Amino acid sequence: MLQEYKSIKETGEHEIVIQKSRFIAHLKRTETEEEAILFIDKIKKKHWNATHNCSAYLIGENDLIQKANDDGEPSGTAGVPMLEVLKKRQLKDTTVVVTRYFGGIKLGQVV
Repeated sequence: MLQEYKSIKETGEHEIVIQKSRFIAHLKRTETEEEAILFIDKIKKKHWNATHNCSAYLIGENDLIQKANDDGEPSGTAGVPMLEVLKKRQLKDTTVVVTRYFGGIKLGQVV
């Protein structure tokens, strides 16, 4: 059993606008998959009219439970990169949901 590990201290939220699309990141410490799923569902319900609610989570000291969901974004372009950030930051028992309200410009498109 790990004596110490990194996780987030409290639930958080941060918003940014990129090329007219609004992105809202939601983070929460979740110690079970059920807690992670409930948190994701809560955010999806709150932002029901968003274009996407992509998510990722790592549960357990050895990351035994890990999932990523692109929620309609092109396969592998949202959830998996989010999961990789959690892994690289060595965060445990953490769930993240990124809500996107599409602003009409595809990312990577020259304006």
